[in-house]
Amino acid sequence: MNTPAIGVLALQGDVREHLSALAAAGAVARAVRRPEELAAVEGLVIPGGESTTMSKLAALFGMLEPLRTRVRAGMPVYGTCAGMIMLAEKILDPRSGQETVGGIDMIVRRNAFGRQNESFEAAVEVAGVEGGPVEGVFIRAPWVESVGAEVQVLAEYGGHVVAVRQGNALATSFHPELTGDHRLHRFFTDMVRSVQ
Repeated sequence: MNTPAIGVLALQGDVREHLSALAAAGAVARAVRRPEELAAVEGLVIPGGESTTMSKLAALFGMLEPLRTRVRAGMPVYGTCAGMIMLAEKILDPRSGQETVGGIDMIVRRNAFGRQNESFEAAVEVAGVEGGPVEGVFIRAPWVESVGAEVQVLAEYGGHVVAVRQGNALATSFHPELTGDHRLHRFFTDMVRSVQ
């Protein structure tokens, strides 16, 4: 079994936790801040954090267009929380100047599950992930309002879509990197292996 090089977009957010989870899932994990670092990885995680800040920093670091190009070309990508927002084609309530990378034909609502002090954990059954439900940590989490025909809904919570996949793009509303359960990172690592 090969060991793919998977990057974590390291502009803002919970980068260290994703690097650790990817390493535990059998990948070579690398922080990615510049286009040349993006070119050196086979897959990418866009972490949770603050989606507006991440969007502005991606533009500032010259990363938006390289990200869009790689995602359009089929590079496997996994977005958690703010990363899910970054992978959406449309945001219902964007902040001024907020841009996305795109890649998943979905409309998302920012902070849909409430403010920071309304954060919670919940067991979430994710299609394709064996071993029972994963523990989802929801922190100012988005949810998916609607998806296009090509998008596969992998999980719902409270009547809302919280995990989706379209081709090589995967997104969850919640943070699996904060739980010590690396099954979703293994799932994504296997996605990367399958396109090598």
